[in-house]
Amino acid sequence: MMQKSYTKDTLRIFWEHASRYHIKVIVLIASIIAANIAELYTPFLYKRFFDVLSQNPADAVQVLVHILVIIFSIRLVYQLMWRVYWYVYNGFYARVMSDLLNTCYTYLQYHSYSFFNNNFSGSLVRRVNRFPKAFEEISDQAILNIGQAVFRITVILGILYYRQWQLAVIVLVWALAYTSFNLWFSRYKLKYDRERAALDTKTTAHLADTVTNNINLKLFGATAREIHSFQTITDELFRVRRFSWMLGWRMETVQGLFAVCLEVGIFYAAVGFWQRGLLTVGDFVLIQAYLLQIFWVLWDVGRYIRRMYESLADAAEMTEILTTPHGVVDQEQAKDLHVVSGKLAFNAVTFRYYENKDVYKNFNLVIRPGERVALIGPSGGGKSTITKLLFRFFDIQEGSVLIDDQNIAEVTQESLRASIALVPQDPILFHRTLMENIRYARPSASDAEVLEASRLAHCHEFIEGFPEKYETYVGERGVKLSGGERQRVAIARAILKNAPILVLDEATSSLDSESEAFIQDALGNLMKGKTTIVIAHRLSTIMQMDRIIVIEHGRIVEEGKHEELIKAEQGVYQKLWEIQAGGFTA
Repeated sequence: MMQKSYTKDTLRIFWEHASRYHIKVIVLIASIIAANIAELYTPFLYKRFFDVLSQNPADAVQVLVHILVIIFSIRLVYQLMWRVYWYVYNGFYARVMSDLLNTCYTYLQYHSYSFFNNNFSGSLVRRVNRFPKAFEEISDQAILNIGQAVFRITVILGILYYRQWQLAVIVLVWALAYTSFNLWFSRYKLKYDRERAALDTKTTAHLADTVTNNINLKLFGATAREIHSFQTITDELFRVRRFSWMLGWRMETVQGLFAVCLEVGIFYAAVGFWQRGLLTVGDFVLIQAYLLQIFWVLWDVGRYIRRMYESLADAAEMTEILTTPHGVVDQEQAKDLHVVSGKLAFNAVTFRYYENKDVYKNFNLVIRPGERVALIGPSGGGKSTITKLLFRFFDIQEGSVLIDDQNIAEVTQESLRASIALVPQDPILFHRTLMENIRYARPSASDAEVLEASRLAHCHEFIEGFPEKYETYVGERGVKLSGGERQRVAIARAILKNAPILVLDEATSSLDSESEAFIQDALGNLMKGKTTIVIAHRLSTIMQMDRIIVIEHGRIVEEGKHEELIKAEQGVYQKLWEIQAGGFTA
């Protein structure tokens, strides 16, 4: 299958961001053109200088000094233009790269829940970071190197044509052949650059995955196995890198042959013109100076082109993300969700993660305002899927999900999720302070409100035990805290958020019995007046729910209060209760 090219999309995105600062772009281009004109005019002055020396007229010294004064002035202009260029460059590139970084970050964050499940975090971070760097590299090569090369070659050809048109033709034919070869070679090498970029990303992803899961390497004695796996990937990266770099080495060998042929060939032709009196000694100085400039700007043109292609390959992975439509998007004219009572309704919902494998088919469920509903059932039965659909992490294939008779597909995702508080089974915290992590639920909350939520969640006690108290950093994903401590922080966030709808997904699974007793009291207060969905495997935690719903294979097989369900002969809930109650009394 042919790999899709993202070059046009990448350049379009770069231009959209750069063109916002068009005045700076114009100044950059104007200053670099002025600097090049100054440098190209200097050899012409040196030609006159050496012609005067060879002819030795009566006023030679006066003329030579005059020429030197002009050269000095031209060199000052040259330096001034470059200072202007770099001054504008620093502000322009820093601003555009920052804008690109923000664009990547923003677009990435709006991708769907499933998108992040299907991509390594380390890989995504690398793609984002490489994108603005690719802009800097590509624009540098396009303006500073390739643009200069085209401009200088054009002017040099004009001057040589003015002196002797045959010399201009020789240089033009050589430049076209040289550049064509470089373009062909760079395009040939691009597929290897893309392969290198993909392997580089794969290496980073493997590194991030094993660093994040280092505890698993230790628990399963898999360190040596993972090291071997990483070495296999890096060996593959080494082979691709070496092959790519060896291609560049071969290219430079061919470039050297091109340069030798031009230098010898043009001087051979120039000698013939000199014998016929068509060229002066100064012309040889002019030709040599321009040859050096041609070699200087074109010697690395292949490298410039290759680096552009390499950068395009680096940027392509992020461009793919930026051009991939978001999986879940707000409708045009979507309104904010306004929750008054908190009634939830799943009407004839059909949903599947994969084709031909329905999780729910024509599923119906109504949860009354303020009702406390527990969802239980075997793993994989679809309990957690209900909460994911409620948060609209996925769009359903058929039916509707309503909150207070408002279709969640027709309201903004931000307002929807602002109306629901979640305490997950495995809370993930930011590598920030405890105060910041709890306040994340409601950034406008005061310190006193954060502390009150912490007390209600019974995490104030262990937080006060840290030397830095609420200013303690919790580590990546909250690894410095125990599972129970993380869960209590998550409960404090839910309390602080005070949303009208509450979802508890195994909210007390990581707590010991003593802590659970405290938390159950706090959750009881939290659930008052709120529509609540509780997902639990420990049936002892849901006995007081208003309704218990048993879900199996995407269907509701039983529902009722605890006292009703344990009386059902051969019922699913009764069997689960007997298993767990037997464990309690064993």
